[in-house]
Amino acid sequence: MHQLPWDQIDTVLLDMDGTLLDLHFDWKFWSEYLPEAYARHHRLPLDNAKRFVRQAVKQQTGTLNWYCLDYWSRRLNLSVADLKHDLKHLIREHPDVLEFLAQLKQLNKQVIMVTNAHRDSLALKLERTAIEPYFDHIISAHDFRTPKEDIRIWDFIQQVSPYDPSRTLLVDDNIRALNTARRYGIRHLLAAIHVSPYMDKVDPRGYPHFEHYAEIMPIKKITP
Repeated sequence: MHQLPWDQIDTVLLDMDGTLLDLHFDWKFWSEYLPEAYARHHRLPLDNAKRFVRQAVKQQTGTLNWYCLDYWSRRLNLSVADLKHDLKHLIREHPDVLEFLAQLKQLNKQVIMVTNAHRDSLALKLERTAIEPYFDHIISAHDFRTPKEDIRIWDFIQQVSPYDPSRTLLVDDNIRALNTARRYGIRHLLAAIHVSPYMDKVDPRGYPHFEHYAEIMPIKKITP
């Protein structure tokens, strides 16, 4: 459990996939459902399709293309955004996320989502969950054509919603995003390591970390 100095934090930057939402939807889509669709569409053996998609995704790791549904639709000759709707029933928040967001608003924190997710994917997930009303701003890295793995994004966000890095918290399961935020000067960094009950925990690489939102609630429940 990591104790956060909430009195020293004015702005909270939150990632979406894996951090607020269970990553099982994305894992299932990219590792199983999309290769299956690719195999059917191109009449390929499933093993060949899985190998091709896995290698193609690996080549784009750390780039905005990795997250870009338009890019993958062109690359695979499939409507990737439409295919995502087939698994939308798997989209869900982590436990206690809504209470955590409600507490941030109760404490008048500026709450900003910063996600690498494509706008089409983002829209689907906001439609399927109840998180949207808690945010002052929802920012997709695609708005700036710059992923969170690029230090420039933290400056670009200032243009949309100014914040003081020394009084800002970033919560993310993407260690490379935490690295660029640290280099930019964001003071409070927290790794979300429990991305899904179906997946291995993230290695926090030395960052303060947590598994469940009950551990980092700003307002602790008083038990009688």
